[in-house]
Amino acid sequence: MTAGAGRDVSGAPGGGAAGPVCPAWGGGMEGADGPGGARRALGRLVEAVLASRGEANAVFDILAVLQSEDQEEIQEAVHACSRLFGALLARGELFVGQLPSEEMVLTGSRGATRKYKVWMRHRYQSCCNRLGELLAHPSFQVKELALSTLMKFVQLEGEHPLEKPKWEGNYLFPHQLFRLVVGGLLSPEEDRSLLLSQFREYLEHDDIRYHTMQAASDTVARATDGRPEVPLTFWNNAFMLLSSVSLPRQESTLSSFYVKHTELSDKWKVVHLKEHRKAFQQMWLRFLKHQLPLRVCKKVLVIMHDSILPHLAQPSLMIDFLTRAYDIGGAVSLLALNGLFILIHKHNLEYPDFYRKLYGLLNPSVFHVKYRARFFHLADLFLSSSHLPAYLVAAFAKRLARLALTAPPEALLMVLPFICNLLRRHPACRVLMHRPRGPELDADPYDPAEEDPAQSRALESSLWELQALQQHYHPEVSKAASAVNQTLSVPEVSIAPLLEVTAFEIFERDLKKKGPGSVPLEFIPARGLLGRREDLCAQHFTLS
Repeated sequence: MTAGAGRDVSGAPGGGAAGPVCPAWGGGMEGADGPGGARRALGRLVEAVLASRGEANAVFDILAVLQSEDQEEIQEAVHACSRLFGALLARGELFVGQLPSEEMVLTGSRGATRKYKVWMRHRYQSCCNRLGELLAHPSFQVKELALSTLMKFVQLEGEHPLEKPKWEGNYLFPHQLFRLVVGGLLSPEEDRSLLLSQFREYLEHDDIRYHTMQAASDTVARATDGRPEVPLTFWNNAFMLLSSVSLPRQESTLSSFYVKHTELSDKWKVVHLKEHRKAFQQMWLRFLKHQLPLRVCKKVLVIMHDSILPHLAQPSLMIDFLTRAYDIGGAVSLLALNGLFILIHKHNLEYPDFYRKLYGLLNPSVFHVKYRARFFHLADLFLSSSHLPAYLVAAFAKRLARLALTAPPEALLMVLPFICNLLRRHPACRVLMHRPRGPELDADPYDPAEEDPAQSRALESSLWELQALQQHYHPEVSKAASAVNQTLSVPEVSIAPLLEVTAFEIFERDLKKKGPGSVPLEFIPARGLLGRREDLCAQHFTLS
């Protein structure tokens, strides 16, 4: 948009030449003396346009300043546009309906008022498009101001629609303008996390949240259509927006609307929580059907059980995504366990070879991953059923005992009570600790390389690893391993306080312990730097 673009409407209604036309600034603010001068000059132009339709061409001068390279000039121009078009929307001076082209209307024989409204509606559209471009401006202040101005226009367009209702009581919302906003937030080139954090305040309104879900679904579909590779930045922006959407628990709370209405109709979808759940489900399904980067996939799995599954209309539709993630292995499989647990226990998901794959996740790295506490919490739940076969529980206990030989102390303090709890729940597995009439074993029959727990021969083995750990260098680990020497108590030991224990906490705890007053460090006191005369060191070395 430049100052000379568009059609001159100096012949608009108002009689004859409709008054003088404001002089153009040529797309800059050379005539203004600093930000204050620019503000006053733009203010005079806004007042002139609002006071007389004959001054309509001054809109070009205001829009030209939006193209400025100066940050302060742009901000003043955005404020001016907000004031100008906000007033025109409220006064009903923009064309309502399917917008025709300027040439068709201005060269036709229609009335002057209609020509003016069509022309001004085109200027308003140009302003909104430029504000959408400013969402990518280098200055965050400009981005934030452009976002707030666009959202103001969304509110005003909702209250004074620019489209004609199809029937009485029809719900109208500025979808095209709002898609422009959401499209600007989901940039494929630039991280928009700061701007998205500002947008979150609007998601507290039920209508904005509902239309955000719809617009985000469409934007993701357009951004991925026909593209062999989508930038990671887009996926990060999309995830941040989608994860910011949180649905209410009760339908009675759907009363906070950003676009004010005199009365809410029960016929509108936007007032029903059921429709919000459908939109929420469609939004996530369209997002998750794509091949997401591993980093984004992990972020989704972290919030899946708490922020996504409870709000879906059909949680079972997440089965495909969760099973694919579970098959990836490593940390992704650990994170997928939470969602699978909910689907298995609450939605009757039947997952073949679930315990076999869970058994395969037990490897030395499980003690060092970021999500160790979550994994062992879920593993404890999955192995809590008393209906599990003894061979399966024995395989898990034996695999954990074998891994414990090389585990760090902070992990051992959690794993050893975990194994003891398995023996408490399943008395048939106690033969791993004491087999009265068992054969003498020359070697451990357990096969650690076997992927199938049923074929691992764990029930034929023993937990000799726990006896070895009783000689561990750390006294707390040695004490925990010695628990199997006594009869196991009936109540289980809660592992919840032990899941988050770190090496730093153990070290700090050891530092605070008070030891005995004097600790002998050498049984034969040293005599001299090289020892006594008959010592081997003194025979071969002398001090000079």
